[in-house]
Amino acid sequence: MAGSGRVEEEQARFEELKFYQIAQLLVQAAYEVAKKLPDYEKYNMASQLRRAALSTTLNIAEGYGRYHYPDKLRFFYYARGSLYETLSAFVSAHSVKYIDDQQLAWVRRHCDEAAAALNGYINYIRKHKQGAGTYGEKYVREPAVLSDYELADTYEPSQFPTPEFPNSLSTDTGEET
Repeated sequence: MAGSGRVEEEQARFEELKFYQIAQLLVQAAYEVAKKLPDYEKYNMASQLRRAALSTTLNIAEGYGRYHYPDKLRFFYYARGSLYETLSAFVSAHSVKYIDDQQLAWVRRHCDEAAAALNGYINYIRKHKQGAGTYGEKYVREPAVLSDYELADTYEPSQFPTPEFPNSLSTDTGEET
């Protein structure tokens, strides 16, 4: 529609967005790593890797499809969170030696690049405020929820896992039999 002022007119499809393309590379990497994980990780790390990476691209697409800019922003914020969740899943895979230093460096580089491009697009969306004339500028906000840690008077972080964490469970209770 000519003259509609829609932000999307500058980009034909969400698939052309740089951060979406990078996120798709991360989806491919997540699926490749997930295929190579041990069977006992099928429903844990493999599933989480795939879901986090896929969530990034799905939230980008959903945000792109929204008209009112606060809705767009919300889904792009979700996408950014999922992008960092994806990075965290790869960091965890690295910490248990499922991926090597070079693979983690590749993931970090792509996550950083996608995050920078996504943040730029978020700023673009904020600036143009698409739909503000029709719907106003109110943001949808979720109520603040305090965690147990924020409610506690004092919080001492757990010492688990320690460097001495055993490779197997010990049945030794320290008592003589």
